[in-house]
Amino acid sequence: MDLIILLIAFGLAMDSFSVSVTNGLTNKFFKFTDALKIGTFFGLFQAIMLVFGWVAGTSVIDFIAGFDHWIAFGLLSFIGCRMIYESIKKESKKILSSLNISVLLMLSIATSIDALAVGLSLSFLKVSIIVPVIITGIITFLLSFLGVYLGNRFGRFFKNKIGVLGGLILIIIGLKILIEHL
Repeated sequence: MDLIILLIAFGLAMDSFSVSVTNGLTNKFFKFTDALKIGTFFGLFQAIMLVFGWVAGTSVIDFIAGFDHWIAFGLLSFIGCRMIYESIKKESKKILSSLNISVLLMLSIATSIDALAVGLSLSFLKVSIIVPVIITGIITFLLSFLGVYLGNRFGRFFKNKIGVLGGLILIIIGLKILIEHL
C-alpha cells in the first residue's frame, strides 16, 4: 500500500504543481520566498483536505461497506478524468500572479478539493490517514516549490502535460482498487 500512497500523493500534487508552474511562468524572476510560500500553502491544504475527507468517510463507512470499492473507483476516476480534461481544454487559464493571502487561499482550496474525495476513498478502504497526510503534504510542498522554479525556467515546454499525467495516475489507482476488491 505504500507505493499506492506515494502514487496518490503525486497524483494529488499535480494540480498544485501545474498552478505553481503557471505562477513561475508569470513572474519574471524566481523568488525563493514566493516558492516557499506557495509550497507551504498547497502542501498544508492538500494534507488538511485529505483529513477532512477521511473523517467524513469514517462516519458513513458502516452504511456503504459492501460497495465502498466502487465509490473509491468512481471518485478517483472522476477526479482523474477531470484533471485530464482541464489540462487539455483549449481555454487559457489565467492564474493570478499576486501572492497575497486571499489569492493563495483560493488557489490552495481549488487545488486541494481532489484530496477531499481521495480522503473519503481512503476511509472506505480503512487506510490509516497519518502516513498519507504526511506524504501528500511533503510531496505537494516539494513539487509546488519546484513548480515555481521550473515554471520560471522551463514551464512553457510542459505545463499541460503535468495535469494529464496526474489524472492518469489517479485513474489507474482507481482501477487497481476496483480489481483487487472484485
